Amino acid sequence: MIVNLPNVVTIARILLVPVLVWAIAANEMRLAFLLFLAAGLSDAIDGFLAKRFGMTTEFGAHLDPLADKALIIAIFVGLGMVGAIPLWLVILVVSRDVLIVAAVMFTLLLGRPIKVRPLWVSKLNTVVQIVFASVVLAALGFGFDAQPVQAVLMYLVAALTLVSIGFYTREWVHHMNATEGEPG
Repeated sequence: MIVNLPNVVTIARILLVPVLVWAIAANEMRLAFLLFLAAGLSDAIDGFLAKRFGMTTEFGAHLDPLADKALIIAIFVGLGMVGAIPLWLVILVVSRDVLIVAAVMFTLLLGRPIKVRPLWVSKLNTVVQIVFASVVLAALGFGFDAQPVQAVLMYLVAALTLVSIGFYTREWVHHMNATEGEPG
């Protein structure tokens, strides 16, 4: 079964993305923060349901990270559009994901598909990105100054994104240099 409750929750998270971008663009930061929290909660719920009740599907395994990426990219682009975070950070975060997708597509075109598995640095990067976006949205939505924390988190996101790019590039080069039949 492709469409089960965890996958419906994941699809709802994807459908929440444009509403979240609208809330940021309309300067409804408190609403954007609450929607971002709801999206995070839905991520936890769909994962719990899928694992606890044996509802995991291949469709869901692909859909869930897509929903997560759509949400993070939308948050960063939205916050960049309104000047809440620097554009260089938006470009860096989005470029990393574009580079990963381009590398995967390139390997497919060459008939040497690569299985992308999340690296520890990538998981840590995602957590820091979520914390950073939450702090920015909360500060904007509830009117408090979080500049020192935001600055530390912003540079941490940038550093982890660059390290992640390096690790994924190394994995890709290793895969592309492996001979046919050899694990890449």
